[in-house]
Amino acid sequence: MASSTLDELADDRLSFRLLNDFQRDFPLCPTPFAELAARLGAGEGTILRTLAALCQRGRVARVGAVFAPQRIGTSTLAALAVPAEALHGVADMVSRFPEVNHNYEREHHYNLWFVVTAGSGERLQAVLAAIERAAGCPVLALPMLREYHVDLGFPLDGSDRARRSTRPSAPVAPAPLGETDRRLVAAVQEGLPLCRRPFAVLASRVGYSENALIERLRAWCAEGIVKRFGVIVRHHELGYTANAMLVHDIPDETVAEVGERLAGEAGITLCYQRPRVRPDWPYNLFCMLHGQTRSEVEARIRELRERLQLAAYAYDVLFSLTRFKQCGARYA
Repeated sequence: MASSTLDELADDRLSFRLLNDFQRDFPLCPTPFAELAARLGAGEGTILRTLAALCQRGRVARVGAVFAPQRIGTSTLAALAVPAEALHGVADMVSRFPEVNHNYEREHHYNLWFVVTAGSGERLQAVLAAIERAAGCPVLALPMLREYHVDLGFPLDGSDRARRSTRPSAPVAPAPLGETDRRLVAAVQEGLPLCRRPFAVLASRVGYSENALIERLRAWCAEGIVKRFGVIVRHHELGYTANAMLVHDIPDETVAEVGERLAGEAGITLCYQRPRVRPDWPYNLFCMLHGQTRSEVEARIRELRERLQLAAYAYDVLFSLTRFKQCGARYA
């Protein structure tokens, strides 16, 4: 491990295993932290204190659910081409919208990239329109057309164990939610309270019994509405500071084949098809790579493009420069 952060974690076996082993498949039971303690050979109090310290140091964003894109709401990737002298002011404005959960400066003419997530298409469009008015420049909206791989897990042991074989899938209609389920989403998106019976605490807030709430979460995991439930790490704080969006212009008749091949590669955390918006944006296949150094990521991109025979396709690489906002999506 080249990163001093990862070296430090390697010497702290309990923190390492909490971060590495439980980014998914977190125990959905009345006393989950006691279950973790039994698996890791530690006390329940030690588990809770360690997780609290990891949260306080910014290495863990929360313990909770990652909802699948478009399953309980709607979202889009969007970008602005902002004059350099206005960038920070516009970025601050964009970040103030609660519907914006990621907001990055990237190396490109389109230099501000953000994700907007909302409970309805109407609300999403209203937020984009408000951002466009306030920024004084048009928003490039790039909704997901087809998912090949979406999973921001970061295995720290180099195993790439978080990868799941996936088939390409087009967005499906969001699941209809009743009022109680909407309250559950609102509670879960904030993360579990770090206490002995966290699901009982959430249940008291939303009008479920503890067991009914756990069963509902299990059903959402089985149905794919919750993509994973576990420790949500912050990759930058763990040493993955080189963040690159690799985009290609792939012929429509072969984009699915190329997307599937890229999605199966280790180190690809996101891979999906989005629309071209000509003439300003000619690219339709997006994937994300994270590494500890820029040179590492650049070498990986060169290797992928050569081995997968992508040299004939136009492409661009947009490294992130400034992280203005990163948090969990807010659906309710």
